[in-house]
Amino acid sequence: MPALEKTKACLKILGDDLIPDEVSRLLGAEPTGARTRGEILIGKASGHRRVARTGVWSLRAQDRLPGDLNAQIHDIFARLSGDPVVWAQLQSRFELNLFCGLFMDARNNGETISPANLRLLGERGVELQLDIYTPDPDEVTSYLE
Repeated sequence: MPALEKTKACLKILGDDLIPDEVSRLLGAEPTGARTRGEILIGKASGHRRVARTGVWSLRAQDRLPGDLNAQIHDIFARLSGDPVVWAQLQSRFELNLFCGLFMDARNNGETISPANLRLLGERGVELQLDIYTPDPDEVTSYLE
């Protein structure tokens, strides 16, 4: 199976009472993005103002070309505490997910996730979210046709 053209990965921790500095202290790392509930957010391009509906602490991996989701998972979690007590505390209070973008450049690209990375996510209570992007909807044929 051919490799994906590009992959993106970002660990997100979300919760109404989330304080980014507290999460940073627990995990031993600074986020690449953070906000608290009620914070005023201003769109970079539009200048549109909105209020954050929940708190977020996020840590992005560098995009990979060609795609390599396993390396990105490793890169993210290598920067963070591996203490199971910390992860249990976070899991009990917040939503934890690893949001991944998978970008195809052909009809049939794929990615595998190693058993070690699946175990790592499971042990920490991190949900895996996958968004899959096709190159051109007109070129992709349904398998049901």
